Amino acid sequence: MKQFRIAVAGFQHETNTFTPNPTGFAEFQRADSWPELVTRDAVATRTRGMNLPIAGAIAEADASERVLLRPLLWCAAEPGGYVTHDAFDRIVQRICDEAIACGEVDGLYLDLHGAMVTETYNDGETAIIERVRACLGPDLPIAISLDFHANVSRPLVDLVDTLSIYRTYPHLDMAETGARAMSRLIQRLDGATSHRAFRQVPFLVPLHAQHTGSMPNLALYQSAQELAERPDEIIEIAMGFTASDVPDCGPSVVAYAGSQTRAATLAELMVARFTELEAQFETEMMSPAEAVQQALTMSGTGPVILADVQDNAGAGASSDTTGILHALISAKVPSALLGVICDAEVCALAHQAGVGAEIQTALGGKSDLLGDPPVVGSFEVLRVSDGNIPYTGEMYGGGIAEVGPSCLLRWSAGSGDIRVVVSSDRTQCLDRALFTHFGVDPTDFDIVTVKSTVHFRADFEHGSRAILNVQATGAFPCALSDISYKNLRPGVRISC
Repeated sequence: MKQFRIAVAGFQHETNTFTPNPTGFAEFQRADSWPELVTRDAVATRTRGMNLPIAGAIAEADASERVLLRPLLWCAAEPGGYVTHDAFDRIVQRICDEAIACGEVDGLYLDLHGAMVTETYNDGETAIIERVRACLGPDLPIAISLDFHANVSRPLVDLVDTLSIYRTYPHLDMAETGARAMSRLIQRLDGATSHRAFRQVPFLVPLHAQHTGSMPNLALYQSAQELAERPDEIIEIAMGFTASDVPDCGPSVVAYAGSQTRAATLAELMVARFTELEAQFETEMMSPAEAVQQALTMSGTGPVILADVQDNAGAGASSDTTGILHALISAKVPSALLGVICDAEVCALAHQAGVGAEIQTALGGKSDLLGDPPVVGSFEVLRVSDGNIPYTGEMYGGGIAEVGPSCLLRWSAGSGDIRVVVSSDRTQCLDRALFTHFGVDPTDFDIVTVKSTVHFRADFEHGSRAILNVQATGAFPCALSDISYKNLRPGVRISC
């Protein structure tokens, strides 16, 4: 059977347009939870075995024995502010240069996010595809994978032959999604054809209400399975990233079928189903004080998880706000664990003082957000680390969190046991390893606070007493009615 020369590349960023710090080229060169910018053979070797779309696509290509793989480049940066023009231009040009250098190819797979906003482009992914097509030709078959939080545009759908979107949040199927995209690309190269239809949903859903293990998302995906009556009928759903203030922000549906009429019907039925279920999206949040008081009164076993949903580094927040920590201290809770606060100054002080020392410092609250003062007082240094922390949970297992010099501190005032993991670089607290690395087991505490929106559920929900979404200060706004959007398309409403 014919072999196909398929190039693979990736350029991922989830852009929070409400945070002031831009994302430059250096951020894409840096390893964090995922590898640093890699090229050629290192694309495969540095991502192998990880839950990443590029890894899944490469594994699918290898398993087919029909693909002559041409790895080009892969990179990602921690979610943050606008991608600089310099970073965007340099990375896309390198992808094009590597593609030209590898010789003629039959197809291209791209591992993208879907919510990239640059200093130049509202729709970063469409700009990437336009540049690549200008370089490699308008007719090259292209398959892409996208994040569940993609803000999908019609130009993007029209520019690619097929796209696949994560179907879980927490994103446990990233590698699976990349494999699905590669499989469809091979089918396309074998001569398979399909028609597509794209529709946008007329309302926004905050991310803390997008958990795919809860209603109404369970019902949405059940409907998608029931509507697709043939193997060639595929419905892809994106829920959107609400911290990107762009016209295409929000949920959308892409349907593939054997005819244009059938594809349009599937897409319209799914949007109608979205609308039927709009009122079921659970958008409630509690204040820090309310959440702590409720946690203290809840019976059962296991910790109560307080999700600091608006200070999630994985959505571009600073990860240094202190609203819940202040509430824990004020309530004099018997035992609590919190992570991960990003404060390089405190980490440096803890490393200098050493384990067992008492340090007088101001923790967190350094990102100049209104109403978010640091926690000032004395802390005991319990553990220090270089911050290279192997993940143990399902979502990022096989990867390493590289968060810089870090430490475990204990609030020294009062009789309670309040402990805080502090890092030098931002990271989302989505894996128990960010606690167990420091010798503490989250299940030993009454209350565990995680700076995460939904991803933490994959590793923390099992065995917990309850999960409470908390509306503390943070640069990732989840109370959408409080946001002064300026660029949404006309007619979009906020579901909250």
